[in-house]
Amino acid sequence: MGRRLADVAEKVGVSEATVSRVLNGKPGVSAATREAVLTALDVLGYERPVKLRGDRGRLVGLVLPELVNPIFPAFAEVMGGALAQQGFTPVLCTRSAGGITEAEYIDLLLTQQVSGVIFAGGLYAERDADHEHYERLESLGLPVVLINASIDELGFPHVSCDDLIATHQGLEHLVSMGHERIGLLLGPGDHVPSERKLDAARSFAARAGIELPDELVVHSRYGIEAGQAAGAKLVDRGVTAILAASDPLALGAIRAVRRAGLDVPRDVSVVGYDDSALMNSTDPALTTVRQPIDQMGRAAVDLLASLIDGATVSRDELLFEPELVVRRSTAAARPRS
Repeated sequence: MGRRLADVAEKVGVSEATVSRVLNGKPGVSAATREAVLTALDVLGYERPVKLRGDRGRLVGLVLPELVNPIFPAFAEVMGGALAQQGFTPVLCTRSAGGITEAEYIDLLLTQQVSGVIFAGGLYAERDADHEHYERLESLGLPVVLINASIDELGFPHVSCDDLIATHQGLEHLVSMGHERIGLLLGPGDHVPSERKLDAARSFAARAGIELPDELVVHSRYGIEAGQAAGAKLVDRGVTAILAASDPLALGAIRAVRRAGLDVPRDVSVVGYDDSALMNSTDPALTTVRQPIDQMGRAAVDLLASLIDGATVSRDELLFEPELVVRRSTAAARPRS
């Protein structure tokens, strides 16, 4: 802060006390001097305080990992509409392999003087990822909200679908149909939501009296192709059902079952997670655990708007309950020959 005050004061030709009054919104500074200080901040590459960003400050960054998985466009649509209703303009940023990184997007958003950022499916959920750009946002005091579970070290408010309930709903459905050899198809091993799902599955298995050996737990990158490769391992190990951590992983598992000459759901039942668009139109229609996208997206926007307005909000995780949607990809267990 001291260096920023000194640099701006020298650039404008005023005292550091005058710069401090401008940055803190205090009276006693002429309009011309106030504008000169704010312009100097921009020229020198410093971020303006949120309340001094004017119209440019009505921008909000929406940072998503991809648009291939329909769950993320669905979140973007809900949050974009909710932001517009509150007078904000969303700036959509999506990562891609070999493209702009999450940290680089943050640099771009800061140059646009955004008022805040909402992340969904970001690196905050991966323990082994670089989290320096989140720490930078925290040090700047920029309002940030996360969607779904994050590492404990980050203190941003976040809204999540309850992974424990989601896992129990999927497993209860499969067990009720006589499945005992159930495989788990999860995200990467350092992925916090996948860790939660694994813990929930183990607690459920112990309570239900079924086995969940390590060989029936497979970690994978997210995506249909990765789900097919990982699902093939579970099929080879003789599962009669697969519970996947996303709809694309579940669709990949269905591919793996068919490549093995088997049928879904006659030989292997498959349950997904998200209930993203078109899952009712797949072949077979996918049984999945639905995230309450609308409620979660609107809650994230409400939290961010409160932070931008200077309100104090709880840092406790806001959990939303999922819903099991039963379709044609699951059926009663039958013996595997």
